[in-house]
Amino acid sequence: MRRRRRRHCGVYRGSGSQIDQIFVSSSSFPSLPPPPPHSSLTAVGEVSALVFLIPQEMKQDSSRNAAYTVDCEDYVHVVEFNPFECGDTGTLIAYGGNNYVVIGTCTFQEEEADVEGIQYRTLRTFHHGLRVDAIAWSPETRLDALPPMIRFCTAAADRKLRLFTSDLQDKNEYKVLAGHSDYINDLVFAPKEGQEIASVSDDHTCRVWDLEGNQKAHFVLRSAGMSVCWHPEESCKLMVAEKNGTIRFYDLITQQAILSLESEQTPLMSAHWCFRNTFKVGAVAGNDWLIWDITRSSYPQDKRPVHMERAHLFRWSTVNENLFATTGYPGKMTTQLLIHHLGHPQPILIGSAAVGSGLSWHRTLPLCVMGGDHKLLFWVTEM
Repeated sequence: MRRRRRRHCGVYRGSGSQIDQIFVSSSSFPSLPPPPPHSSLTAVGEVSALVFLIPQEMKQDSSRNAAYTVDCEDYVHVVEFNPFECGDTGTLIAYGGNNYVVIGTCTFQEEEADVEGIQYRTLRTFHHGLRVDAIAWSPETRLDALPPMIRFCTAAADRKLRLFTSDLQDKNEYKVLAGHSDYINDLVFAPKEGQEIASVSDDHTCRVWDLEGNQKAHFVLRSAGMSVCWHPEESCKLMVAEKNGTIRFYDLITQQAILSLESEQTPLMSAHWCFRNTFKVGAVAGNDWLIWDITRSSYPQDKRPVHMERAHLFRWSTVNENLFATTGYPGKMTTQLLIHHLGHPQPILIGSAAVGSGLSWHRTLPLCVMGGDHKLLFWVTEM
């Protein structure tokens, strides 16, 4: 890997330098307190901030600083790249903090020769009013439509989902989906048409909703639901991971469980269905990561202890079926990020972030992002 020199970054701003309440002028938004003063996020109707960031120096061994960082106005609890093609050269990214959801677009030097480092631009900031605990993108999101269409859903600390729809201009709406009686841990849109949303909660249920907030399916679990996945090649099946170590696949037509996997250790905190290979499932439970081949056994094909203070999140890369990332629980100072390749006995990249949270892979690059203390942190690895 070539060694990169650290340089100063240039920041170019449009005319807007503060959030204004104009962006919640739609009657669909409730009356909420104004954002904090002196915010550098950009007001609606004005040119968004355009930021060029040059990569930090990267060490030659597997322990590295983030390749790129983007400063944020709030602590970042969750961050998600848009996993769907949206008709724009950049990649959409959403992150949530204590009061806001920010939608931005980013382009990396790994995909555009005329970009040095990362080019990031904030498209819109949505006042949320509550801590954002999870975000999911809708496949209906398009930047090449006239007008553009942004649609995403959040889970909040009040045990409710909020479905946001925006044209990045005058139309800004959200609908509340209520029904869970405890903390919502994960949610996902139907990957083909985006007309349904699935969510899992500490209330021992998985629920499937239409976009009007009606419940279309309700699965009773035996423990807290931690992760839910909807694969674009298996759109009639839903994968639900429970804290007790069981992962089940449900047929959405018959609304029956059709397959189950067992981790044999607890607590299972996160699981993910491999985008590149529908037979592969990964998870973290206790201190370990675990990998299943569902054609061979209901028990893990491979597992390895990786995090001293318990593992937190597991995410497959969207570009390589052997590449995945895990995070540990936030410690007193830092959160550890590990990137693994099934062909290597040790992690191929080790990163850390101050009280980091969230984890997401870029749609077309071997690049992942984690949120942190007023920052987004991006790591790049080889295939």
